Amino acid sequence: MDVRGTVAAGFEPVGDAFRRNFEQRGERGAAVAVYRDGVKVVDLWAGARDVDGNAADAPWAVDTAQVVRSATKGVAAAVPLLLHQRGQLDLDAPVGTYWPEFKAAGKDRVTVRQVLAHQAGLPVLDRPLTLAEAVDRETALRAIAAQAPVWEPGTAHGYHAHTFSWLLAGIVHRVTGRTIGRWVAEEIARPLGLDLWIGLPADEDHRVGRIGPVEEIDPPGGGALRLRPKRSVTEAYRDPGSLTRRAFGAIDPKPDENDPVYRAAELPGSAGVSTARALARFYASALGPVDGGVRLFAPATLTLARTEESVGPDRVLMVGTRFGLGHMLHGPASPLLGPTSFGHPGRGGSLGFADPESGISFGYVTNGMRKTVTADPRAQALVRAVRSVL
Repeated sequence: MDVRGTVAAGFEPVGDAFRRNFEQRGERGAAVAVYRDGVKVVDLWAGARDVDGNAADAPWAVDTAQVVRSATKGVAAAVPLLLHQRGQLDLDAPVGTYWPEFKAAGKDRVTVRQVLAHQAGLPVLDRPLTLAEAVDRETALRAIAAQAPVWEPGTAHGYHAHTFSWLLAGIVHRVTGRTIGRWVAEEIARPLGLDLWIGLPADEDHRVGRIGPVEEIDPPGGGALRLRPKRSVTEAYRDPGSLTRRAFGAIDPKPDENDPVYRAAELPGSAGVSTARALARFYASALGPVDGGVRLFAPATLTLARTEESVGPDRVLMVGTRFGLGHMLHGPASPLLGPTSFGHPGRGGSLGFADPESGISFGYVTNGMRKTVTADPRAQALVRAVRSVL
């Protein structure tokens, strides 16, 4: 495998693990990047740009980007934190303070904090949206504003797989007057120089590889994390009436993630497009200045990002999960680097996170989607390699 890029002295084990993912775990095309204390120490890419393509004909390039699914949530969660940092958003205010229509159906006391912590009781829609409805902001916002909670807000938590998109989009639009995709572009991606979009511009579509399912290969001793809840997420997903199936089916039929219409959609819970380098650089900026320049989070905001808000049985994912304010926190269901880590995986592969204790930030993107929800074995092999270096 022709692995390209750079690895700083001491971080060679990450390059070795990246190469083994192709040799042993069925990787088709991928990239990984790591920053330490705001300085890039790993920047690697290899394989085919398209999951169904050939590396000889269309190789993964230095600027290849991919749909990163729910890893988008980690970037999007920075928006309300930054609005709070700027004094524009009260995390403990009812959402209806900013979005009056949201008060309907018993949601007048649902707070911004509960939305970010997946405690709002709104992981499903009574009627799923088509892709056309899901990408039309006003249609989607009317649907989520009219939805009644399926549990009393604040009393439990469950992963808001798709509805997180419309909840966050509605709050940001009502507070700033801008769409969340535009806000990320103007306030995060542009100042930091990130190849990262929530709403891919048409003139960037040529850079994005095709994603798709890949064969699941787990070498002895290095396989996927196996959690054993009373009822597995796979079993729950097969039940059409379960919160799991309904949460992941809030857009129905399942959209084609390679469709330019989907890539262009400003869906901050699932449709972001990024390079691994951009994910790692974004999280590096949350920890401190990047390359001696821009810092995204003030110290108090960094503390908020890593503080636990929800913990225990997840009513959607069917395992114990830990959430902060929009970010997943390190735990058995979402293993990151260590106890202080925060970030977000994308179902089936991608991962981005920051670890304040070590100063590490990490980004991994792939075109090969596995069935894993939060703990992809290829990403975990890379994380273990980083841990071994430290």
